[in-house]
Amino acid sequence: MKRASLSALRLCKSTSSFRSSNSYSLPDFWSAKPKSSSLRQNSLLSSQISTVSNRTDDPQSKFGLIVHEENDRRFEKHSHDEYSSDVEKIYRILRKFHSRIPKLELAMQEADVLVSPPLVERVLNRCGDAGTLGYRFFIWSAKQPGYKHTQAAYKSMVKILGKMRQFQAVWDLIGEMSRENPELLSPEVFILLMRRFASAKLVEKAIQVLEEMPKYGCEADEYVFGCLLDALCKNGAVKEAAKLFDDMRMQFQPNLKHFTSLLYGWCREGKLLEAKHVLVQIKEAGFQPDIVVYNNLLSGYSAAGKMQDGYELLKEMKRKGCEPNATSYTILIQALCAKDSMDEAMLVFVDMGRNGCRADIVTYTTLISGFCKKGKIDRAYEILESMKKQGCAPNQLTYYYILAAHEKKEELEECWELVEKMKKAGCLPDLNIYNSMIRLACKLGELQEATRTWSEIESSGLNPGVDTFTIMIHGFLEQGSLVEACHYFKEMIERGLWSAPQYGTLKELLNSLLRDDKLEIAKEIWACIINKRCQLNVYAWTIWIHALYSNGHVKDACSFCLDMLDSGLMPQPDTFAKLMKGLKKLYNRVIAAEITEKVRKMAAERNVTFKSYKRRGVRDEKEKVKAKRQGERFRRARRRRWGKASRAGI
Repeated sequence: MKRASLSALRLCKSTSSFRSSNSYSLPDFWSAKPKSSSLRQNSLLSSQISTVSNRTDDPQSKFGLIVHEENDRRFEKHSHDEYSSDVEKIYRILRKFHSRIPKLELAMQEADVLVSPPLVERVLNRCGDAGTLGYRFFIWSAKQPGYKHTQAAYKSMVKILGKMRQFQAVWDLIGEMSRENPELLSPEVFILLMRRFASAKLVEKAIQVLEEMPKYGCEADEYVFGCLLDALCKNGAVKEAAKLFDDMRMQFQPNLKHFTSLLYGWCREGKLLEAKHVLVQIKEAGFQPDIVVYNNLLSGYSAAGKMQDGYELLKEMKRKGCEPNATSYTILIQALCAKDSMDEAMLVFVDMGRNGCRADIVTYTTLISGFCKKGKIDRAYEILESMKKQGCAPNQLTYYYILAAHEKKEELEECWELVEKMKKAGCLPDLNIYNSMIRLACKLGELQEATRTWSEIESSGLNPGVDTFTIMIHGFLEQGSLVEACHYFKEMIERGLWSAPQYGTLKELLNSLLRDDKLEIAKEIWACIINKRCQLNVYAWTIWIHALYSNGHVKDACSFCLDMLDSGLMPQPDTFAKLMKGLKKLYNRVIAAEITEKVRKMAAERNVTFKSYKRRGVRDEKEKVKAKRQGERFRRARRRRWGKASRAGI
């Protein structure tokens, strides 16, 4: 299909205003979230078929499976009800005034919305990754007459603050709950905090939550202890989890879930001997290994490349009356796909059917990802049609792998055709699909297509996240569209999505603007960050000051260095050395003296001798210059070698 006709077709179609939910639901103990970069099949599908136990009674959840719904149309709950207009109104106000509290409160009063528990929960969900927006609304809503925060609102706020790593604020919130609403303080709140600490690699803090619970009137039981073990094992702290398990055996009666979490952790770390020891402990404790235990061990064998041991374990499962399920076979198929052994993977798939085990969506998606990885897109389409005939509806992730394969081959028209097929099948594209489309459109210079895709994201009710903004900004920068890139960066700031990972984007944006002699626009970007009261660390200031200095704006660099010092941040030693060197060339002793005096005072406050600070700065600056020159010599030598090879006809 030609691009012109495809664009016309897309414009003629009305875009659904519903926001689709994920096409799979995950057990509490693990989650699978697709990454935005193309063809990361192994990590995605490995997370899909992880088999950590769950306390729910649902059989699929118990076995750690991803639960899919046919022809997934589980849009966000109450997406179009009496709250929808108020939610969008509040969200727009938060985006506009979240950094100006008085104006925010005034705008919220003028909005004239009735604050209720469902509305608060919907707004917090709408804020998504923009934690600052959610926090501002949570504080404001608590002051409204006739409204009182529910447990769901508190839990949402714990999640938001935990994701922002504002852990002291979480403890303050829990303290507020215990004083004002003690009946709402349940173990689930502490479990959320445990998981956040564990994901942040703060193991001691996660364990401390268990110890602090009694102070707030909540007693930990075996379930809470199991959640802590699981959180630690899932986040790479299995050694600490094993020690905690041994230390607390007398206080918390071990159950199968505890052992399963440890088994999962050791298998994930590739420590199969330790995993087998846990298996022995399970039997010694009087428990019978179930499908979850076997699937975890099977996953460990597969990850270690011990496929023969995996096949033997499959036979052992059958002998002991524990019939392998779809996850069991999918684990083997995924491992074979990762090794590009697609023929062997198909043999396991066929054997799966012969044994009366019906393939699920994860199985089909695994095979599709494997064929896409090898560039066999036609074969992937065959699997796609086969799964449809078997009554297994594909989800966004299934389509994502095919689309990523088209992206790798730079086939934009084919990508749009696939998106249209998704919509016709009732599977609405998610952000990962749209991110791939935008990335490819920018790469091919089709910026109009990228902008149109962005508009489709907005109209479909999805919230563009940090990844989407970053892709747009970098895409437009690569094509030289600096003004448009600035527009999206400012929009990201306006929506409260600024965070540390965007410092790389900031560096590229500022340097691109200054290289193009757009100093005033670069200053506007920095002013936007300051005006929105974004949290800036030394690294952010260093990016800005070095960008100015490297592009010949020495006085401006020094001026902003003074602003940095006034904000209470001390420049890195090489930054100070660089500025002093530049001011010496300009014979500007006044500014040099002012910066030196402030740095000297700040160094004394930090018990750092100014002499050693200055010496370190000169050394670091010389090392960076030396490394830069060596890199340039290496690149020149490499170009010469390539030139000789080209002339020789190699």
